[in-house]
Amino acid sequence: MSKMNIALIIAGGSGQRMGQDIPKQFINVYDKPVIVYTLEAFQKHPQIDSIAVVCIEGWEKILDAYAKQFEITKLQYIISGGDCGQASIRNGVYELEKHFSQEDIVLIHDAIRPMVSQEIISDCIVKASKYGSAIACIPCAEAMLETDNQIFAERSYPRDNLKRTQTPQAFPLGKICDIHHRALEKEINNSVASCTLMIEMGEKVYFSLGSEKNIKLTTVEDIDIFKALLQANRSEWLK
Repeated sequence: MSKMNIALIIAGGSGQRMGQDIPKQFINVYDKPVIVYTLEAFQKHPQIDSIAVVCIEGWEKILDAYAKQFEITKLQYIISGGDCGQASIRNGVYELEKHFSQEDIVLIHDAIRPMVSQEIISDCIVKASKYGSAIACIPCAEAMLETDNQIFAERSYPRDNLKRTQTPQAFPLGKICDIHHRALEKEINNSVASCTLMIEMGEKVYFSLGSEKNIKLTTVEDIDIFKALLQANRSEWLK
């Protein structure tokens, strides 16, 4: 039997940095919640077999209603979030382990990255299947400075040695579950992303395609950029 590809959308955050009354993944942009744009990308992708969402407490019924309204038919599981990103992902992969095989590929993706392209999803699946991990990345174009005090810098860092990570980040389900079990034993419980958790646990991770457009909506300015990108896409369709 061929491997399944499951999208695990992480929507467990409350979005304090955005300073809005509702979680940023549920903010409406052009009459559609941010999370729906994200879900639609995975819904549309022919290789994605199933979608699960780790959802912030109290928003599960709203998410379910949106999925029905916008015909996200691949959404099968809505899972409770944890008290940090690592805990939310852990809740998600542990639940998926009950329903899928160890070899199936899970693509962990931020709900607040709604511009993820079909090419990014495809390459993530290819690389994870080939190498056992896939981290969407882009090169570092800026000059990088190191600081100890957030006020000034006396050291720079070679940008060619750096990658800016995004999501999706994909792994065989058994592998990512095992990493989370081992991390708990070692009392590593607040790693910032799946790729950092892998590295903290002594694993190598492989790069997959990312994009400057695959932005993460963390501030109000990011919403402005997202709106502009949507308008740019619309004008491309008109040609």
